[in-house]
Amino acid sequence: MGADVRVEEPGVSSLGEVDETTFAEMAERHRRELHVHCYRMLGSFEDAEDAVQETFLRAWRRRETFEGRSTFRAWLYRIATNACLDLLDRRRPAPASGGEVPWLQPYPDRLLDELPAGDADAPESVAVARETIELAYLVAVQHLAPRPRAVLVLRDVLGWPAKDVADLLGDSVHSVNSALQRARAGMREHLPAERQDWTGGEEDAGTRALVRRFTEASVAKDMEAITTMLRDDVRCSMPPTPGLYVGRDAVVDDWVEGGFPDLGTLRSVPTSVNRQPALGFYLWSPQEDAYLPLTLDVLRISGGKVTEVTIFHADQFPRLGLPERLPADGTDRVDGTGRE
Repeated sequence: MGADVRVEEPGVSSLGEVDETTFAEMAERHRRELHVHCYRMLGSFEDAEDAVQETFLRAWRRRETFEGRSTFRAWLYRIATNACLDLLDRRRPAPASGGEVPWLQPYPDRLLDELPAGDADAPESVAVARETIELAYLVAVQHLAPRPRAVLVLRDVLGWPAKDVADLLGDSVHSVNSALQRARAGMREHLPAERQDWTGGEEDAGTRALVRRFTEASVAKDMEAITTMLRDDVRCSMPPTPGLYVGRDAVVDDWVEGGFPDLGTLRSVPTSVNRQPALGFYLWSPQEDAYLPLTLDVLRISGGKVTEVTIFHADQFPRLGLPERLPADGTDRVDGTGRE
């Protein structure tokens, strides 16, 4: 995706005479992949939305500076990256030393699926590669300083040449390569040693069965069954609530002390976020005569066990496309596919 590749808007060499409607149509074609890029930089769905809006505003205001030396798409990525760096300078503290990222938000797979499917090396496919959109990857990225973070995402995720990244950041190629080495070392420090088992495909029968069993045990609040499915070094967090629990005993004790076994009747709806299986849990409300959103539990599975549970508040349900409520007499289909 280097600056010398021209594929998206052939014939566009100047934007000075483009009217606002045409410009908006051109930019809108790239909204989703730019949003994913900003999300990867920021870790927050909402902050990514702000960054994309700022990107389009800056692009329109600076349209006369586009001279066709790069693609329109690459030019937007440059602006988006700088918008993210500016936002990080203004808003973002460093993550807690224990690994917590309180601003972390999930990214619905249904929105990732909006990007066109192409060849494995196509820019759209690279932008949502499973390994670089998982929550564990997002958390690891957030531990990098902003500029090395940008270098890592542009070089290793999007495949930009070092020279293009250097031009964008106003650095030398040597500085970019050094920053990339530091960023890769930082990622190795924070990334899990094992890749997740989940693919979501029909061939993934074992992992799908584990998700089904975990779901059924959670709805039944069967702590003994849940415990058997957790790996010894399982991790659990609930952004933005502080607290990272590591180890099966610590995680289960926290759930018990938090009152999970004493909750009322639960139901669940399967979904998927960040290319991981997720469960939307609903709690029965006698006052509403319906099941209301409770939490979204995102699972990471490695070696046939649940190795991480990231729990998000119910305010994430609307963007996930999950129902606002479930009726008393309805049925939910828990099949472990990560989809309804």
